[in-house]
Amino acid sequence: MKYLLLPILFVLTFNLNNYSQQFHKSTSLIFEDNYRIYPSNVNQWEVSIVKHPTNPNILFSSANAVTLNPFFWSEGIYVTTDGGNSWQGNDTCTGPIITFHLGDPGIIIDKNGTFILTRKGATSGIYSHFSTDNGLTWSDQKIISDEDYAPEKASLVSDVNPEGTYFGRSYASWVKLLPPFPVMFAYTDDGAQNWSTPNPINNPAQRSANSEMAIEPSGRLLVCWAALTNSSPFTEDYVGFAKSTDGGNSWSVNENIFDMNGIAGELTQKSGIRVNGVPRIATDTSDGTRNGWIYIVTGQQNLAPAGSDPDIILNRSTDGGQTWSQSIRVNQDLVNNGKIQLFPAIAIDQYGGLNIIFYDDRNTTSDSLGMFLARSEDGGDTWREFEISDHNFFPKPISGVPQGKMGDNIGITASNGKLWPVWMDNSKGGIYQIWTVPIEISSVDVENEIPLPKEYSLNQNYPNPFNPSTKISWRSPVSSWQTLKIYDVLGNEVATLVDEYRPAGKHEIEFDAVSYNLPSAIYLYKLQIGSFTETKKMILIK
Repeated sequence: MKYLLLPILFVLTFNLNNYSQQFHKSTSLIFEDNYRIYPSNVNQWEVSIVKHPTNPNILFSSANAVTLNPFFWSEGIYVTTDGGNSWQGNDTCTGPIITFHLGDPGIIIDKNGTFILTRKGATSGIYSHFSTDNGLTWSDQKIISDEDYAPEKASLVSDVNPEGTYFGRSYASWVKLLPPFPVMFAYTDDGAQNWSTPNPINNPAQRSANSEMAIEPSGRLLVCWAALTNSSPFTEDYVGFAKSTDGGNSWSVNENIFDMNGIAGELTQKSGIRVNGVPRIATDTSDGTRNGWIYIVTGQQNLAPAGSDPDIILNRSTDGGQTWSQSIRVNQDLVNNGKIQLFPAIAIDQYGGLNIIFYDDRNTTSDSLGMFLARSEDGGDTWREFEISDHNFFPKPISGVPQGKMGDNIGITASNGKLWPVWMDNSKGGIYQIWTVPIEISSVDVENEIPLPKEYSLNQNYPNPFNPSTKISWRSPVSSWQTLKIYDVLGNEVATLVDEYRPAGKHEIEFDAVSYNLPSAIYLYKLQIGSFTETKKMILIK
C-alpha cells in the first residue's frame, strides 16, 4: 500500500494584541492527585478551612452538608491531625439541637485549640458550638443572636497572638437581613461558652452584604463588606471597611473605601448558577517587609481593570486602611477574552506570599470550571498563576437549594510550609464534595520556578507504532491558544485533541484511537500555536 502525504489544510489564528507578560509568569508546574478530604454521598458546599494556631498538623474544614431525601441540613466537620495525611469527620455537626441546624458554618480555632463553629438556626438567628477534642464532640448550641429570621453567614477570627491586648478573644460578624441591613458584631472571651450582646458596626445608606473579618498582629480588628445596589440582582456597588483598636467596643467606619462593579446574578453559561463578587479580606502577619498590609479581593466586571467578563480584582492598603490602592487585576489571561473567573479566596503565608485561589474556565469549555492559584511575592505588583485542579467539572445548581446555588465560598490557608486550598466540585456522581491539593510553598516560589521552554517543539509520539493509545507532548515558550489535531494521509481531520488557551510550558495528552474508531494506518498530528506549526506522523497497528 502506498500513502500520499498531502498538505494539512487547516488554519488557526490567534490575536495577541495588547498582551504583555510584564505582570505575569506562567510555569510548567503540574499539580496532580487532587482528592476529596471526606468522600460521601452528601452535598458539601460553602467550604472553608482554618489552621490550628500552635499545632501545624491540625486543620479544620467545614461546609454546608445537605441531603435531600430525607431532607437534612447540617454542617460538615472535617479534621486532620497529621498534617493532611488522613482526614476524619462527619457530615453532621452533632452539637444539640441537631434538628435545629441550617448550615452556613463559620469556623475558627482559638488559642487553646478550641474549635468554634457558628451556623444559622432552622427558624431564625445565629448559634454557635464548640469542641475541645478536635471536633469529635460538640457542645450544646449557644445563642449569639436570635432576632433575625435569615441572617447571613458569620465570619470568625480569633486573637491568638500572646502579645495582643485581647489575646484569646474570638469575634463574629454577619449582616442582619433587616433594614437597614447593618453589619453586626459579637465576641466571646471563654471559647464560645458565652457571647457578648450583638451590636451594629455601621448604619448603611445601602444594604450591606457578606461581611468578612481579619485581625492584625497587634490585635486590631478589620471588617469589610459589600454595599449593594437597590434593585435586582443587587449588584455589589462599593466596599465598606471598619476597624477597631479596642476589641470591638468601638469602630472607625468608612462606608465606601473603593468602588466596584460586582457580578451578582446568574451565569447562563454554567447552568444558571447563582454568583456574586463579594469581598474577601486578609492581612499580612508574616513580620516581613509588608507586615500589616491589608488586602481585599473581589469579583468584578465592566469596571477597569476588570473586563467585560468576570475577573478577580485586588485592592490593598499599606497604612492600616486609611488609603487604598488602585484596583489590580489578579488573573492574567487576556482582557475581554470571554473567560470567567469567580469566587476568590485569599491567604497570606508565613513568608508574606499573597495567595489567591479562584474558579477559572480559561483552559476548558464555557460550561465547566477548573481551579487556579495566583501567587504574588511583592504585595500584588506581579503575579504567577498555576492551574491546581487536575480535572474540570460542570457546575450546576444544587437540587432543592434556593436561588440556584452551588455555593459561593471556597477557602485557603497556609500551614507548615504548605498551602491548603479547598473548593467544591461535583465531578463525582454530580454530588458536590470538598476537594483539595496540598501545595508546597517552596514549589511555587520564584526561586524554585521551573524554567520555561525557550522555543516551540513538538515531540515524537510514544510509543510509535502504537495500539490503541499513544502520548503526544510539546513545549511552548508563551501562553497562547493551542491546537493539536489528527489527520489521515489524505488530509481529512479525524480528531481534535486540543483547541484551547494554554499556559507556557510542557504539555502532554493521550490519544486513544479506540475513541475515534480508527483503522490501522499512518496518521499525521499537527500542532499550531500562533504562527508556529509542526507536523509529525505516527502509525496505528491493530
